[in-house]
Amino acid sequence: MIAARIARASGKGRIVTANAIEIEGLVKTYAPGGGQPPKRALKGVDLTIPAGSVFGLLGPNGAGKSTLINILAGLVAKTSGVVRIRGLDQDRHMRATRRAIGVMPQELNMDPFFSPRNTLEVQAGLYGVPKSRRRTDRILEMIGLVEQAGAYARNLSGGMRRRLLLGKALVHDPAILVLDEPTAGVDIELRQMLWRNIRELNARGVTIILTTHYLEEAEEMCDEVAIINRGEVLVRDETRALISRIDRKTLVITAENPDMPLSLPDGVRVERRNDGTIALCYRISEVRAGAVLQAVGAAGLGIRDIRTEEPDLTEAFLALTSG
Repeated sequence: MIAARIARASGKGRIVTANAIEIEGLVKTYAPGGGQPPKRALKGVDLTIPAGSVFGLLGPNGAGKSTLINILAGLVAKTSGVVRIRGLDQDRHMRATRRAIGVMPQELNMDPFFSPRNTLEVQAGLYGVPKSRRRTDRILEMIGLVEQAGAYARNLSGGMRRRLLLGKALVHDPAILVLDEPTAGVDIELRQMLWRNIRELNARGVTIILTTHYLEEAEEMCDEVAIINRGEVLVRDETRALISRIDRKTLVITAENPDMPLSLPDGVRVERRNDGTIALCYRISEVRAGAVLQAVGAAGLGIRDIRTEEPDLTEAFLALTSG
């Protein structure tokens, strides 16, 4: 899937390397202040993000995600390490690497007296986009703010302001788009609109880097995920491969005779739920599913329905970041 995206984008000259981002030994130490000692926010991070992918950067609050994003965007100076963006060293090609990235921040930072149209025009000017190449009308249509194009930003709803943040991140047609908690506090309709836009951008070859606390979104959207905690990358893997590391499975049975006794293999835990179903939990590495099903069939429960519950990204996240 990623390779196909790269092939499509390469034909347009948008992608020049297999990796959109390459980070080696990235360290960021904040100077002491207020009686506090120096804080090492990033501790030698190594990370690659494939071009054309939707990549999830996950971690608890204070893990170092925002610091990493701000370094990529050129807003925070790193202490040491190497950052390459589309094959260009960030230190030696500062202007080109900044132009390659668009950031949709979590905070609503905009001039309340500017209209959406003026906001996009000013942002394009800051990036040096000539008037003949500006896409203001197209972006306003994409983010659903055509009717509000001339209104003051202060009169926009919170959801509309968040749409405008996405528009600001797109004015210079970046090859890499960073979304920092893009759906935090938004309603379902806006969330669906945002993800529809993101899928369209990604289909055109734009690399998407997503941070979110809604792990079900990351599970649905992301090709690959890195989990960062206390300034270190704990794991980086394809999303499905990461979930498969959770050694657990649950069979949920709806039975005619749910109170019948069960004689199950060692390692199977029985949970009788309030809705009348029976959940049989076990480790995949220790118990064969066939043995569980054989024991259930021998018990005479009178099975009406049976389904499985698989682990999800939330479980993988908690397993890696707890403790």
